[in-house]
Amino acid sequence: MQRTYQEAFPQQDFSHLAQTVEQYFSRETPLWWVDFVGVEQSNSKSRSVASVATQSQNSKLEVSPSLPIACLWVGNAIDQIRGDRHAHIFLLYVTPEHRRQGIGTALMRYGENWAKARGDRQIALQVFQTNTAALNLYNQLNYQTQSLWMVKSLDVTEK
Repeated sequence: MQRTYQEAFPQQDFSHLAQTVEQYFSRETPLWWVDFVGVEQSNSKSRSVASVATQSQNSKLEVSPSLPIACLWVGNAIDQIRGDRHAHIFLLYVTPEHRRQGIGTALMRYGENWAKARGDRQIALQVFQTNTAALNLYNQLNYQTQSLWMVKSLDVTEK
């Protein structure tokens, strides 16, 4: 999680994100990650294949010797209009050197299938407007803007 925010805002300290993980990670918020991508050859065609691992328990994560190259963390949200629980993507991250190979798309489809299997009628996420690569991916996957998150600084020096 820290790596993805650090890329967008390199001057910030994101050590506080550990608290977010502690607060929201549970048995109901699965985490999937990719720790290997290879090339599979069949009938003179090649395609990328990924080894996907999963962690959806409160148990300690077992980390492979190498860092994951991609991950997807999904949680729960409540639709503010209908009141239905639905899946919410907390985090999708693919390391820069492994982007544009279909890994993000595969993870998103994996999360969507998980949400469908548990009976969710929708899946949602938040994305920064400046993250054009992510916006392109989500648009290709038919995600649509439903609302805008607006903020106002409450700086005490403001008059």
